[in-house]
Amino acid sequence: MGKRYVEVAVNAPLGPGKTLSYSVPPSMHTPEPGQLIWAPLGARPVQGVVFECSDSPQVEAVRDIISVLEPSPLLDRKDLELAAWISRYYLSSLFEAASLMLPPGFENRVASWLSLDNGVSPDRSWSDSKVNELLESLSRKEATERSAVKVLGSGGERTLTRLINSGIIRRRWEFPRHRQRHRYKSIVRPVDAVPDQIDRLSPRQREFYDALVAQGGMERPDANKRFGSFAVTGVVNKGLASMEWVRLQAGSYIYDGSGEAEPRPELTPEQLRAFRSIADALEGKTSSPSRFLLHGVTGSGKTEVYLRALERCISAGRQGIYLVPEISLTPQTLHRLNSRFPGKVAVLHSGMTDSQRFEQWWKVHDGEFDVVVGPRSALFAPVQDLGLIVIDEEHEWTYKQHDSSPRFHTRAVAHKLAELKGAVVVAGSATPDVETYSLASRRRLRLLELPERVPIANGVRPILPSVEIKDMRKELKEGNRSIFSESLADALKECLQSGSQAILYVNRRGSSTVVQCRDCGQSMKCRSCSVALTYHGDKSRLVCHHCNRGVQPPKSCPQCRSPRVLRMGLGTQSVVEEVRRRHPEAKALRWDSDSISSRSHQEIMDSMLKGETQILVGTQMVAKGLHIPRVSLVGVVLADVGLNIPDFRAGEKVFQRLCQVAGRAGRGPAPGRVIIQTYVPDHYAIIAAAAHDYGGFYSREIEYRRSHGNPPYNRLVRMLFGHTNQDKARTETERMATLLRRKLYDSGSTHVEIIGPAPAFPERVRGKFRWHLVLRGRDLHRFIDDVPIAQGWTVDVDPVSVT
Repeated sequence: MGKRYVEVAVNAPLGPGKTLSYSVPPSMHTPEPGQLIWAPLGARPVQGVVFECSDSPQVEAVRDIISVLEPSPLLDRKDLELAAWISRYYLSSLFEAASLMLPPGFENRVASWLSLDNGVSPDRSWSDSKVNELLESLSRKEATERSAVKVLGSGGERTLTRLINSGIIRRRWEFPRHRQRHRYKSIVRPVDAVPDQIDRLSPRQREFYDALVAQGGMERPDANKRFGSFAVTGVVNKGLASMEWVRLQAGSYIYDGSGEAEPRPELTPEQLRAFRSIADALEGKTSSPSRFLLHGVTGSGKTEVYLRALERCISAGRQGIYLVPEISLTPQTLHRLNSRFPGKVAVLHSGMTDSQRFEQWWKVHDGEFDVVVGPRSALFAPVQDLGLIVIDEEHEWTYKQHDSSPRFHTRAVAHKLAELKGAVVVAGSATPDVETYSLASRRRLRLLELPERVPIANGVRPILPSVEIKDMRKELKEGNRSIFSESLADALKECLQSGSQAILYVNRRGSSTVVQCRDCGQSMKCRSCSVALTYHGDKSRLVCHHCNRGVQPPKSCPQCRSPRVLRMGLGTQSVVEEVRRRHPEAKALRWDSDSISSRSHQEIMDSMLKGETQILVGTQMVAKGLHIPRVSLVGVVLADVGLNIPDFRAGEKVFQRLCQVAGRAGRGPAPGRVIIQTYVPDHYAIIAAAAHDYGGFYSREIEYRRSHGNPPYNRLVRMLFGHTNQDKARTETERMATLLRRKLYDSGSTHVEIIGPAPAFPERVRGKFRWHLVLRGRDLHRFIDDVPIAQGWTVDVDPVSVT
């Protein structure tokens, strides 16, 4: 039989879709596509995923793979197809795309061990005493490469390379096991015995056996501690007890099922029509697209439609994935899912420990769950027979992976995954993404509408809350310098007196957003980022919200030494302080990324649902999908945040946030009221949000997109370059823009536009100056396919922000 070869996606910065050819040693079984292996790359071994097996390599000179990490494939053929699509579309390496679907803990570094080569004795004639010290140490035992370099000191890596090349030192690689492994506990259980066998036990063994029978079983460490290991081993060896190994759970990370189960409501006619359309697609009764957009106002019962669809999917013997945009929504979603599918719901998200995620991943892989819930990473759970993908609040920008490669959008990948695995996708929102709604209007998605809220327990159908826009310019003219308008202050007082609850929304953390000298105007900025530091009163520190750098507030201005340093602006913390000053009798909680370290999402939600908290102050966390029936008032402290960002999606994002947070009010028996405070009351996004008018907003926004050629009429690719030197960042971006424009001129293409270069916003983050340019047009992948992209560049396909 001829030699076999494999195409491997290695953990190295290769181009999109690129693999390397390796040969399989004659003594090794040929790995299958989807298996994880070690392969040599240069002087070091790297991890890789086998994508193909073949009889001939792509190149003449190939090297043998080193070893196979797993006995069976971790990825199937469709997983590999999905990884290839992600790699090509989002311009990432093939290994980065495949790693999204691998179990937690697979990415371990190789350990390099050093020893003296056989037959070599330590030579003390070296002029460098540190080399002599190392050789003497290696003559006694092996040492890691890292410790050897530390012994050699400055230039140690170069010295060590010479010693290895000269044959004095031998290096071997150790391939560590997965960092996360299944853990087991041993349990001793009694075995039925005849009296003669029991009589032959020693007194200590008899004592242990009687205790074992009484308890029905005992963990081996406890048994050893109480009765001694000799007594326990003796009873086991005499056949009077057996050893059982039980896999340990990695911790408590699934909702425990406490509290009342939610009632199963009767579907409204609108819900029933939506559910039947989805059910027909699940059962293959329709030739229409199996991709749905469920557009329903807040409180219209979208979640119940999801649950019914999951029931139909599971009854057909298939599994589902339920995606949420934020970890903060996971506890409430878990409660609903576990109420409907007890013991059959898994959760995967980055807030879990490595052990928890590892345990859950393998249980999903083994088919122990019917539903997987979580943010974007849950999409890649190893579900065996995927039938349904639910994308709740599909408009949220958090579905886009933006901080590491591959920079995928969960929504697009979900559609591709469903296409490959024959699954149905249901994306739902009260404020759909403009591009998603455009697809539905062109019948690329099937649009399902839920135009009214569902009835509550007493049969009354709640209406959408009334919304009042307060012009804060008038408040200032009338002498009101408070962060609350007169209307919001009065409404908050009435809400507390009636025993209802309120949500106050402000999209900024901290106490003061700007700390500025009143004499020279100098603001306190981060040394590493070109942004103002935010004052956090609870820590008495100035904090950068980009790099998390913290400093003590200055007593005087660093520029002019004036003591008149003023804190201006407002954030969640300052709003909470003002609420507590006005209403000391009410319990107010803060919910943002600063506060969750001390209070978990679950604790905050429980406190609101039980009525223990009267006022919840938060950032966008409070605007996303929360169902708290006793909330009758929502106050938007400042609606203008984000409107003036240089991004064509700025208006859409503000509209979505206002509609979503307004939808938290009036979901119970009490009518809802929303007060939006703003300095630009005539902005179309604010007016449309106050009227709950998605259609009006969409008509205005889509015309704006058409006139400027922005998505959905064109695609975007953002290219960003960062460098610690400002001039190098600018000149490299200008060089790339010149290269692209020359290619555009040579090709004669009229379908691509190059915007920029320009400084990014903010220009400096974590010590790096950032410049960017944006490509806008059609078929952008073909245009940049052969463009050489140097280290330091970040290429983002379909960015959610172009700032």
